[in-house]
Amino acid sequence: MTHRIIQSPEILIVGMKATMSFSNISEETGKLARQFMSRLKEIRGRVDDNTLSLQNYDDFDYTKVSPTMTFEKWVGVEVDNLNDVPEGMETLTINSGRYLVIDFKGSIQEFVKNWNYLHSQWLPNSEYELDNRPHFEKLSPSYSPMNAVNQEEIWIPVI
Repeated sequence: MTHRIIQSPEILIVGMKATMSFSNISEETGKLARQFMSRLKEIRGRVDDNTLSLQNYDDFDYTKVSPTMTFEKWVGVEVDNLNDVPEGMETLTINSGRYLVIDFKGSIQEFVKNWNYLHSQWLPNSEYELDNRPHFEKLSPSYSPMNAVNQEEIWIPVI
């Protein structure tokens, strides 16, 4: 697996969030994304053209993941300041720290397999440990769940 470690500065996010579980993540993420993307042009000070699909877990432990485990799901964008937040949107500040970044290309089914492998096999056998910061994927403007193949960056917080 090709990866890189990035020392990320603080990341400022403007977006929308919802509480969901692994059992309803596909359907609920779709609803949240459609709601957010229809208002994307309202956001000022974007850092780039990417959208973030972000999971904010209380204290992530892969061995305890279950279909009913709930977490905060965000769809948002990185901004350079939090001064002009559109009504109905929220902000999230991700503390600086190291991230394991993987360039992924494949289907949604392959993403799920890759995500499971990363957390069940690769990370436990690596020199890294999970950090308690949000996990996210950076999605390019061409990303669509309807595409047979997408490209994205998987960002996993590590220490």
